[in-house]
Amino acid sequence: MSQNYSDFFNHEELKGLSERPAPTEGELNAVIDKAMNLKGLSAEEASVLLAVQDQSQIRRLMEAAEKAKDIIYGKRMVMFAPLYTGNHCCNNCLYCGFRKDNKELKRRKLSQDEIAQQTRCLLKEGHKRMLVLSGESGHYPMDYLKETLETIYSVREDGANIRRVNVEVAPLTIEQFKELKTWNIGTYICFQETYDPQLYSRYHISGPKANYKNRLFVMHRAMEAGIDDVGLGVLFGLADYRYEVLALLKHAEDLERLYNCGPHTVSVPRIEPAPGAPFSEDIPYPVNDDEFRKIIAVIRLALPYTGIILSTRESTELRQELFRYGVSQVSAGSKTSIGGYDEEEEEDGQFALGDQRSMEEVISDMVDMGFIPSFCTGCYRKGRVGQDFMDLAKPGLIKHYCLPNGLVSFAEYLEDYASSDTKKKGYKLIERLTALEEEEHIRTTVGSSLEKIRAGERDIYL
Repeated sequence: MSQNYSDFFNHEELKGLSERPAPTEGELNAVIDKAMNLKGLSAEEASVLLAVQDQSQIRRLMEAAEKAKDIIYGKRMVMFAPLYTGNHCCNNCLYCGFRKDNKELKRRKLSQDEIAQQTRCLLKEGHKRMLVLSGESGHYPMDYLKETLETIYSVREDGANIRRVNVEVAPLTIEQFKELKTWNIGTYICFQETYDPQLYSRYHISGPKANYKNRLFVMHRAMEAGIDDVGLGVLFGLADYRYEVLALLKHAEDLERLYNCGPHTVSVPRIEPAPGAPFSEDIPYPVNDDEFRKIIAVIRLALPYTGIILSTRESTELRQELFRYGVSQVSAGSKTSIGGYDEEEEEDGQFALGDQRSMEEVISDMVDMGFIPSFCTGCYRKGRVGQDFMDLAKPGLIKHYCLPNGLVSFAEYLEDYASSDTKKKGYKLIERLTALEEEEHIRTTVGSSLEKIRAGERDIYL
């Protein structure tokens, strides 16, 4: 590394915090009361919430997270789809189907023509935001990533285009991040997988990813290079979930301290079965559904302005429940195999999918729950990123952009892609939420923008 970053957490201290006993009612009340100020929580305070075991206390935690999410984000839920461009990998991660020693996996890398076709498939479903991923290998040099982004942004399908691409690739150097910043990306995402250094070595037996410190400080390098928005994540099931959440919060705290901006997103995947990945079938530290609910709620209360991403790993029922309690970004109609969006039978992906509904089905169910599926990319394109985004989010001003942009981008989806039933109930929800908005200028803005959408204008945002 070109920078001498300092360790931002003490392993033994976090182990101690993760093993604290269940809190008393007084301790729990004090932390929840502080959380509802929406200023965030320290790892020490979050450890109190993570220690909750009683079902009634877990319910209180969930209700607090639901309230916090509603205050900050309202009813909007950002939609995206992942695009896996290749599964060659030089790492041997024992929980991943893409690992180097999985001889049963058919290796494949998408050509630019295939990437364009995958993009067209996603555009036909109504997607406007994508996440690009690949294995770590010499098959995917920086030039390939640059060309991939250019290809995606160039595709047009009935006048529609992808408006923002987030990137999840292996750790880069500061100089490489500086180059990446010039390529019109959204958020740079990279999972630590596990923060436990001993367990990390156990699971990553060879390849560049075996270098724990290189991965631990990847976001420091990214932000040092000027990347505005970064996304943290761990793979729950590799270590004690309480330890992982506390380490993640310490990570966010250090980024905030150094760069005046914490993570834009946090991803919360649990290990799912994957062919050729031994620890995906025999999970070292299983996380049950109650514990997973607690994870979502604690992250929402500890990092109130950070987007929480939930993938299609989870079941339909659990995903829909968690929409209420903290999740703010979701994938829909996802494929984790290479080229999966235009193939009738999906080949082996990186992991098994729990929610296999189509985009239309996910959106229809969201509307029934009162959520607005948002396709907005306005903040990226208006420069409301990094510290500028947080400066709007922390005083509660970001809702003045999120609500109208979410409503109008959803209306665009309803006009161009939705079935008649989804269109009818979608507009009813838009009208109801617009009427509930207290600010007259927002109601007026949404109303005039909806008229333009119905008249054929597209890509309207504040």
